[in-house]
Amino acid sequence: MAKLYPENFIDKLNKMEPKEETVNFLLNYSKALSVINCNKLKFEALLN
Repeated sequence: MAKLYPENFIDKLNKMEPKEETVNFLLNYSKALSVINCNKLKFEALLN
């Protein structure tokens, strides 16, 4: 297989960290998300 990425790409990939605002957004979204099971259907509701 052809070499598609530079050698230091994997090192940079391992050092990547998300911003704090990204983590907070995902946590808040997951707290507001509600999944309702009705028979064999699933309904997703975003509670604001």
